[in-house]
Amino acid sequence: MKLIWIVCATALLSGQAVTSDLVSLGDVAPTVRREMRYQGAHNFVGRPIAGYLDPVCLLTRQAARALTEAQREAEERGYTLKVYDCYRPRSAVADFVQWAKGADQAMKAEFYPRVDKGRLFGDGYIAEKSAHSRGSTVDLTLVRLPARGQRGYRPGEKLHACDAKVRFPDNSIDMGTGYDCFDTTAHTLDPRVKGAAHANRLLLKRLMRDAGFVNYPKEWWHYTLADEPFPQTSFDVPVQDPHGPAAVAPGP
Repeated sequence: MKLIWIVCATALLSGQAVTSDLVSLGDVAPTVRREMRYQGAHNFVGRPIAGYLDPVCLLTRQAARALTEAQREAEERGYTLKVYDCYRPRSAVADFVQWAKGADQAMKAEFYPRVDKGRLFGDGYIAEKSAHSRGSTVDLTLVRLPARGQRGYRPGEKLHACDAKVRFPDNSIDMGTGYDCFDTTAHTLDPRVKGAAHANRLLLKRLMRDAGFVNYPKEWWHYTLADEPFPQTSFDVPVQDPHGPAAVAPGP
């Protein structure tokens, strides 16, 4: 019994007992498309990130419910939301930090073509803490309906700069840059982004704002629930399918 108590106490201190407060977006808003970049190799690191065990989007129940409202409005306009990242464990953030300190630049040509890797911390592209770890922040875009299939990234294929006219063939509407583009043109209101791309960013911002989310102005894809339930808590449970055989049991 003493050993069980120690394990439970450790889980409480590390945030392991809050899994009941994170829900699968697929259970709450099944029509939202999901392309979980950090569970695969198509991201700025070029490999699966620590803590991402399954390609699922986990969010606090409040954020997931708010996202259903944004999805309803998007569908009425002929679009669907597509999420790239949702809840992010602290272990994943630590993985990013360690990568940023190393020499590997396998994905530079796509994700940070004009930024020296040594500047990623100083310029704010990589940080030691992330709003995503609080469970109410989501990275997302819009896809026009009917949604076409998304071709997966093939490791080793030719990379195209994330702010170029010809980019990775994502099925989202034109936002001026790709997702996770480490460049100032990814700022939501960057004046160099004009026409349809500018209008598309404003449409996403309007849909998310009306559902209760606030945009991070340096990333057009990044939104946090304004009334997030855990504003001071960073969790570290893995991103794991709650219905899978190895799912973490919910806390008390």
